[in-house]
Amino acid sequence: MSENYSFNSREELTEYIIDEIINTTEALEILQCSRQNLNNLVKRGVLTPIKDLPRDRLFFKEDIVKRKNDMDKKAKN
Repeated sequence: MSENYSFNSREELTEYIIDEIINTTEALEILQCSRQNLNNLVKRGVLTPIKDLPRDRLFFKEDIVKRKNDMDKKAKN
């Protein structure tokens, strides 16, 4: 699945990043899980960071929210 993104200004890009890109801490808050569990999800290929930094990772917020919804559905069944 390949999506094309187009930004007409630096401000549009900045707004997109602020709204749609989250770091490890924000992902942990959404998923309500431990750092170890998040690392395991990445290692297993369940979640894919868009950037690995020395002490942090960046994710698409959409991917994290989707995973959280999937977890909640499984918990209800």
